[in-house]
Amino acid sequence: MPTSDIALAIIGGTGLYQFDGLQDIETHQPVTHYGALSGPVRVGTLAGCRVAFLARHGEGHSVPPHKVNYRANLAALQALGATCVLALNTVGGITESFGPRVLACPDQLIDYTWGRISTLCEEEGTEVLHVDFGEPYTLSLRARVLEAARTAGVALVDGGCYGATQGPRLETRAEIARMRRDGCDLVGMTGMPEAGLARELGLDYACLAIVANWAAGAGPQIDEVITLQDVLENVEAASSGLPALVTQMLSG
Repeated sequence: MPTSDIALAIIGGTGLYQFDGLQDIETHQPVTHYGALSGPVRVGTLAGCRVAFLARHGEGHSVPPHKVNYRANLAALQALGATCVLALNTVGGITESFGPRVLACPDQLIDYTWGRISTLCEEEGTEVLHVDFGEPYTLSLRARVLEAARTAGVALVDGGCYGATQGPRLETRAEIARMRRDGCDLVGMTGMPEAGLARELGLDYACLAIVANWAAGAGPQIDEVITLQDVLENVEAASSGLPALVTQMLSG
């Protein structure tokens, strides 16, 4: 059954397994006909509003990107009453404006994933959906995010193209060079099929991309070795303004 008045659902990526500031938290684990979701949904109060949070990879980071049950995750949030989803995605930076510790709100994406269930139309007998996906992120929700960032004083890059790769390995320099030629500014492993499924479900959906590192061959030090410690420190720094941004979204 839906919970009361969920104003926003947040899906957290690598390094974001809870959302600071949530109070009076209840735990839900809805059953969906798409199977098991990544983990429990934590529903709490922030700025006087009910907010749902789900860790995309599980709270112990046990689910790799190609194994995430994106359909179940989104269907569970919708079943709880969410109509608006803010996706937090940890990514690599490709172009100059998208270096480590940057927070960005992309406006386009390119899907390089393969073999993932990417539609609600997978099972025989389901309705065939041909959704408009020219603008992959909901324009009105992006506008809310950008305005909240400006009001809260949170540095946020407006725009950029997110390239979604298969993972869980990182990309080769040649792959990143191709993505740059294709027009990608950011590279991550979870942007699709999540955004497309949200559109099929009729959910408003926007992405906040948290840049954890330069992608292979990008940035000023092309031979730099990426360490997990560096990634986690950069994620923490880039996401420090998220509570203020989301609070402003809810109260603005």
